[in-house]
Amino acid sequence: MLVVGYFSAKEKDFVARMDAAAAELAARGARVVGRFVQRRGVSAGGVRKMASPYSSRTVLGSGKVREVAAAREATAADVVVFVRDLTEFQQHALAEILGCPAVSLSGILVAD
Repeated sequence: MLVVGYFSAKEKDFVARMDAAAAELAARGARVVGRFVQRRGVSAGGVRKMASPYSSRTVLGSGKVREVAAAREATAADVVVFVRDLTEFQQHALAEILGCPAVSLSGILVAD
């Protein structure tokens, strides 16, 4: 499984949040084979839009989506877990692009 986080540049604890997500998944028997972080507001142009995702459809920028899709294919990961909540629309769009289910971490934690 791959873990993906989307964070504002104001969020300084993003590494700890990614570590905690990976630990939660590992505690449930998952094998995390990769992690990806998309940050917004790091550049001057992104500061105005820090709280907004890059894309309402995929949450991530197109380059990051391609990077995650390539890693998913290379690792044969069977699911991509997003640290932040995804809408049903985003889950479907990302699953189509990534070639596997895209789910929110909170959905996995609630299911257990």
